[in-house]
Amino acid sequence: MEITEIRVTLRNEEKLKGFANVTFDHAFVIRGMKIIQGTTGYFVSMPSRRRPDGTHQDVAHPVNKEMRTLLEKKVLEAYEEELKAHAAR
Repeated sequence: MEITEIRVTLRNEEKLKGFANVTFDHAFVIRGMKIIQGTTGYFVSMPSRRRPDGTHQDVAHPVNKEMRTLLEKKVLEAYEEELKAHAAR
């Protein structure tokens, strides 16, 4: 499986810095990943839905650490590129 496209939409909120949509193999997309500024740096939050008890449950997520690491690395690289492109405008 290959990541074939990442689209980032910037936000300038206190913690929420952007949204990402990631396409795999030109055939499957995950929309609504959040780029969050945490206390130790940026991280990617998977799309989730609110449960009746008020907690959140991911609706799509990697099933192993290697895929999570790769996905987060690629999304954060795309975020940095979008920041540079936005600054150049």
